[in-house]
Amino acid sequence: MADNIPAGGTTAGSIEVGTATSGAQLAGPGTGRTSAHSVDARISAVASYDVADFPVPQGREEEWRFTPLARLKGLHDGTAKADGGVAVTVEAPAGVLVETVGRDDARVGKSGKPVDRVAAQAYSSFEKASVVSVPKELVLTEPVRIGVHGNGGTSFGHLVIELGAFAEAIVVIDHTGDATLASNVEYLIGDGAKLTVVSVQDWDDAAVHVAQHTALIGRDASFKSVIVTFGGDLVRLHPRIVYGAPGGEAELFGLYFTDNGQHQEHRLFIDHDAPHCRSNVTYKGALQGRDAHAVWIGDVLIRAGAEGTDTYELNRNLVLTDGARVDSVPNLEIETGEIVGAGHASATGRFDDEQLFYLMARGIPADEARRLVVRGFFAELVQKIGLPDVQERLLAKIDVELEASVA
Repeated sequence: MADNIPAGGTTAGSIEVGTATSGAQLAGPGTGRTSAHSVDARISAVASYDVADFPVPQGREEEWRFTPLARLKGLHDGTAKADGGVAVTVEAPAGVLVETVGRDDARVGKSGKPVDRVAAQAYSSFEKASVVSVPKELVLTEPVRIGVHGNGGTSFGHLVIELGAFAEAIVVIDHTGDATLASNVEYLIGDGAKLTVVSVQDWDDAAVHVAQHTALIGRDASFKSVIVTFGGDLVRLHPRIVYGAPGGEAELFGLYFTDNGQHQEHRLFIDHDAPHCRSNVTYKGALQGRDAHAVWIGDVLIRAGAEGTDTYELNRNLVLTDGARVDSVPNLEIETGEIVGAGHASATGRFDDEQLFYLMARGIPADEARRLVVRGFFAELVQKIGLPDVQERLLAKIDVELEASVA
């Protein structure tokens, strides 16, 4: 069932968009230098492994203005101490190398530096990094499954996924349990390699999870990310794409279900700094309950040397009840007119009563009709996962969330 969201709606919350209109599309070549927003997308102006290079955020900064700092439990100001435990388990097919290394390993930090204080704190504080390596030309027929389970307290983590040239792999990262976790996740994708990552945030209700995900994409390599966020009190994820050579492709998909009192924030940055690369972003969220707050930031920068870039980003939000708030901010900055195309769109709206009436008129009970509409809204993204067991689990989780709202 296709989703039906009124473009640019602001019902039951707020929506903020850059100066380009919702659904704006810019095409080249020959269009000249264009800037489609009034906010500098280069939020990585400060990038450092040293936490001291970042001032303590006060909540007025552009990159922190939506985040409730008091709920970060000290991750942002240095008061959080590593007193907890997070267990990392890896199930990998034959041929995959799983290692535990120190920060002196050459692969740690290779994708790029932390770009905010929490990411720098995580980098400065982790003791051992987990590294999962797929050798060159190895094509996996079964996924690598990584479990990250919190056992309470505060922890700092670092994870590296490395694919050699022309390797292919699917990696599922499953976050569960209770933790206050700050971490960095790196994806190192060799030339011609293909990596799909499914990251599921299914934390307990009180968990706090802040992470920077950075993908370094090699020549003619492809990266597909599917981020699914359900649990936790506060989840703030910062996916970043960097192209190491021409011809790279990135597809970023996201699904989030924000419930009563939850804060879920996804801040994307795609740095088109190499020619003839492509990116496509689709994130969808549903919100229900009082003080449910979802934030989506989509920053795309096309640098002067990135001729032939093709990029598009889309965010849609479905508000199921009163009292929920959405902030959706797509930003697009273009420094060359020699591009294939660039655009973005953002839309937020209430649950569609007409769809509900249509189904109920055909004998479908209200609760079942509601479930079908929401499933239809998310169906496109769930299908991108490509793993039946994970897809079934996520659809079941959506049903549980909807049942809770009815109750």
